Amino acid sequence: MKPDILSEGVQDTFISHLIELRNRILKASIAVVVVFLCLMPWAGQIYDLLAYPMMVALPEGSHMIATGVITPFLIPVKVTLLVAFMIALPWVLYQLWAFVAPGLYSHEKKLIAPLVVSSSVLFVTGVAFCYFLVFSVVFKFVNNFAPKSISVAPDIDAYFGFVMTMFIAFGLTFEVPIVVIVLVRMGIVSVEKLREVRPYVIVGAFVLAAVVTPPDIMSQLLLAVPLCVLYEVGLLVAPMFTRMTKAPEDVPEA
Repeated sequence: MKPDILSEGVQDTFISHLIELRNRILKASIAVVVVFLCLMPWAGQIYDLLAYPMMVALPEGSHMIATGVITPFLIPVKVTLLVAFMIALPWVLYQLWAFVAPGLYSHEKKLIAPLVVSSSVLFVTGVAFCYFLVFSVVFKFVNNFAPKSISVAPDIDAYFGFVMTMFIAFGLTFEVPIVVIVLVRMGIVSVEKLREVRPYVIVGAFVLAAVVTPPDIMSQLLLAVPLCVLYEVGLLVAPMFTRMTKAPEDVPEA
């Protein structure tokens, strides 16, 4: 009889967690949708803002083209949805935190909250770094390299795909300190070991930059160098973060 009662209690707890997760996802989704609907009247201007680095680099009088039937509508909608998600990101992260926090100890909350906030800030910083600095370098190089016999008119669908790839690459690159901190804090690898593999990380950074970015040395450096620098930042911060988030029983008595 007791096993049946126990299994029913576990099942009820599992279902209650699923309901709570559904409610949190629903609240986060509603926030994104509300922001998206508010931004939709300016979808065209939002896409123009995304396309600005390319338009500045193109020859005077050039324009982007749309080869699909509904592409002129669909791409601005996708861009607007992406912007809406980034604007609503604090609320989305709060819903994630509200779902996870009740099951954490106090020292674990000290670990999760700073990581959630800092990872969000670093990702947005990486995207901003890509938009304001990298795009101006990459697009100028590509358009200056193009032969004079070619009329440069990028397709907006291809441009959107390229921009999203670059945003994700630089956003994840700026997450390197978080990865280092988590690896050290969870005891998966030590700071000393990470310092030993530093040469391999540097080589890997340049290989990744060569694969992701266009084939010019400047854009590759703009991805590889920040990755290496942020790796070093993670090595410096990880020991301090580990000491700050130790469980009470792990702290030696005076």
